[in-house]
Amino acid sequence: MTGRLYLDTAAAAPVRREALEAAWPYLAGAFGNPSSHHEFGRGPAEALTDARARVAKVLGTRATDITFTSGGTEADNLAIIGMALGARTQSRAQAQGRAGTVAPPRRHIVTSPIEHEAVLASVEFLTRVHGFTVTEVAPASDGTVTPEALTAAIRPDTVLVSLGYANNEIGTVADIPTLARLAHEDGVLFHTDAVQAAGWLPLSGLGADALTLAGHKVGAPKGIGVAAIRARVPVEPLIHGGGQESGRRSGTENVALAIAFATALELAEAERVEAAARVRAIRDEFIAAVLAAVPGAFLTGSPDARTPNHASFCFPDTSGEAVLLELERLGVTASSGSACAVGSDEASHVLTALGIDAEVAQTSVRFTFPASITDEQGRRASEMLTTAASRLTQRYA
Repeated sequence: MTGRLYLDTAAAAPVRREALEAAWPYLAGAFGNPSSHHEFGRGPAEALTDARARVAKVLGTRATDITFTSGGTEADNLAIIGMALGARTQSRAQAQGRAGTVAPPRRHIVTSPIEHEAVLASVEFLTRVHGFTVTEVAPASDGTVTPEALTAAIRPDTVLVSLGYANNEIGTVADIPTLARLAHEDGVLFHTDAVQAAGWLPLSGLGADALTLAGHKVGAPKGIGVAAIRARVPVEPLIHGGGQESGRRSGTENVALAIAFATALELAEAERVEAAARVRAIRDEFIAAVLAAVPGAFLTGSPDARTPNHASFCFPDTSGEAVLLELERLGVTASSGSACAVGSDEASHVLTALGIDAEVAQTSVRFTFPASITDEQGRRASEMLTTAASRLTQRYA
């Protein structure tokens, strides 16, 4: 990595040394199963309880709301599928206990077409296997979902709204407190995928019933995530077995990674305000330099309501992959969009949903800065990008 600029933290952030050091004892001497009722299990059990409380403190919720998962994808699946099916089971039980006419169960979900694949696939599963219906709210051209659009999409049979806090491809930030409040006014549950927001935006006080995170975005190793779902909300588990995680996610808990996650999340939150202000200034200078130097280039997503570390462009009359290869040669690592869509030849579903032509969407390049980036590195990145894009624009013209 020496001498290279890594600008793809939306895919994975560097692992924090503090997180590894905190996890190590529970990979070595304190190896016991936290469910074991003996000396070797008590230490890991106490450490797991502590990690749960630390995560809950950052999120401004209760420790009983925290479920550790294998990552953001499982967390999204648990929140969306688990809450939708849990609400259906609860409504059936209530119907059996009442006499007379009972309202039909709610089986309608509201989301948007620019959500992460884990969200869209979870909703698709509910429609295909369990008979739910879905309304995808059309976002504005900058990726925002307006309160008016959400209100119009909610129906009497809506059970759940799932809208992301910060979009992974374009960086646009949603007004989650307002959107969650509108859902609750109609008695609808609200979930937000906050994977890209952690470390950059406030995570407490959002008003969501469920919030999901992934450890490898904040400096924990890959393989750990969190579904923070209010304890009062019924959740149908996806993984069945010994009833760990308060019955919401069975299987022996990964104590070491839970501790690593709690450590990394705490550090990211402690540094967030300073890091966001500093990186935003570097990011803004980067965007301005690129748009001024590359004819035809345009920013995707909201110019203002976006995560502080995010800049994404389309470069018409070029190839996004060619730009990335040229940048690699120059010592800069970026991406063309979601790492979860790697290998796909199709244009980004996010960009096409915003009205960008599919051919132009395939020229997109995403830059997501680490909190450690310096002014000099930001200027170097803009110089390398303008060099690469200008060369390719001339070549493809």
